[in-house]
Amino acid sequence: MQRNERFDSAERIIWIGFWVNALLMIFKLGAGYWGRSDAVFADGIESACDFVAIFSTIVALKLGRKPFDEKHPYGHGRAESLSAILVSLIIVATGIWILMDSVRSIMDRAFKSPGLIAVAAAFITILIKEWLFRFTFRTGTRLASPALLATAKDHRKDAITSISTLAGVIGASFGFGFMDPLAAGLTSLFILHIGYQTFRDAAHDLMDGSAPPDFITEVTRLAEEVERVEHVHDIRARRSGQYMIIDLKLDMDPAMTVKDSHDIATRVKKLIFDGFPNVGDVMIHINPHDEEHEDLIRL
Repeated sequence: MQRNERFDSAERIIWIGFWVNALLMIFKLGAGYWGRSDAVFADGIESACDFVAIFSTIVALKLGRKPFDEKHPYGHGRAESLSAILVSLIIVATGIWILMDSVRSIMDRAFKSPGLIAVAAAFITILIKEWLFRFTFRTGTRLASPALLATAKDHRKDAITSISTLAGVIGASFGFGFMDPLAAGLTSLFILHIGYQTFRDAAHDLMDGSAPPDFITEVTRLAEEVERVEHVHDIRARRSGQYMIIDLKLDMDPAMTVKDSHDIATRVKKLIFDGFPNVGDVMIHINPHDEEHEDLIRL
């Protein structure tokens, strides 16, 4: 998949989530207010917070698709991880807000009797948000996009929220008023956990965390399949948005000409590009095989 196709696909998914979330937000706010449900209304406020998260993701994808330049020689992919960090903070803030509001309602015994529209809003939200999660997660996984995956987790968080909301609203409708704010409080714990996971994954990428072991193993195997490559001496990889950037060292015949070693390194790079569409660049260093050499590094 070409660079622009990858970003166009990601941006299309984001915009679908944006407009669907807008309709759900209006519906839930109205259903919570006229349906007398704190849980559903809080769900609507949570959807409003999602607007900030989705907007930041759209901006990040715009920045991330820009090619490298003089000031950003490795491209602008980290904008996606920064967006994921922002999304995680919004998720956590929303979770804390819902938790505090539910605790206050229980302590004040400010219970209400929700109407049928509140039940319908929670049920419809579950179906739509779960569909959005699966749709977005599938594309985010295919593109290896941290911004899309963070947005997918946000959709799943909404679906989980609405499951608890539905249970609380139904319970409150049958006279158990405490279940409405209790459901919101329990849901906030799921929300906080998802926010933590999203923050952890994005921070891992921003800190140049290691790539998955199976990815490193497969890249090593591809490189060592190329004729006259004796061994992959060392390999590292880090994520930059939707792309992986790889550094590897090839052990080859020390008597080989510069041109020959360059041609072999080019074949290795092309093979990796063909095998992994999400690899943005491969930087290769040549070492003499079976000779003592010093790898200079200061990290």
